[in-house]
Amino acid sequence: MAQPVLALGAALLTVSGSVWYVPALADLRAGADRPHSRRSAAAACVSAWSTAGTIAALFLVTEGWWIPALTAAAGAAVTLGLRARAVVRRRYEAEETARHWAQLRSGPTVAADRSRNGRTAFAALVATGVATAAATSALLLTARPGGGYWLAAAVPATLVALFLLIAAAVTHSPAHVRTGRHPRDVQGRTG
Repeated sequence: MAQPVLALGAALLTVSGSVWYVPALADLRAGADRPHSRRSAAAACVSAWSTAGTIAALFLVTEGWWIPALTAAAGAAVTLGLRARAVVRRRYEAEETARHWAQLRSGPTVAADRSRNGRTAFAALVATGVATAAATSALLLTARPGGGYWLAAAVPATLVALFLLIAAAVTHSPAHVRTGRHPRDVQGRTG
C-alpha cells in the first residue's frame, strides 16, 4: 500500500478519535479540578492520538517505514506508561476514598453513642430529682417541729450533686472520641 493512502487513513482515524481526545484535553486543561488518575488517563489518551496524528504526517514526509514505526513504538511506550500510572493512581485514590468514608461512617456511631449516653444521664437525673422530691417531702412530713430540717435539705442536695457528677462523667468525652479520630493519627498524615 502506498504511503499517501496510509497517511490519509491515519489522518481520518485521528480526526475520528476526537470523541476521545477532545474530552481528554478538557480534563488536562481543568488541572487540579480533576483527580490525578483522571489527568494521567487523559494524558495517555492524548499521547495515543497525537502519536496517530504524527504518524499520519510522517507517512506524507518520509519514504521509509522505520521512522513511522519508531514513532509508533515510542508513542505506544509513552501511552502505556501513562496509562499504567493512571491505573496505580486510581487504585490509591479508591483506597483513600474508602478510608475517608470509613472515618465518616464511624463518626455518627460515636455521636449516637454520646446521644444515647446523654439521654440515659438525663433520665437518671429526672428519676433522681423525683426521688429527691419524694424523700424531701417524707423527711419534712416526719420531722419534729424545730429539728430535722437541715437533714431534709442536705440529703436531696447531696443526691442531686452526686448524680450531676455521674452524668457529667458519662456524657463528657475527649475530642478524639467526639470526632472519631485520635490526635496521633491526624498528626502523622499530611495532605
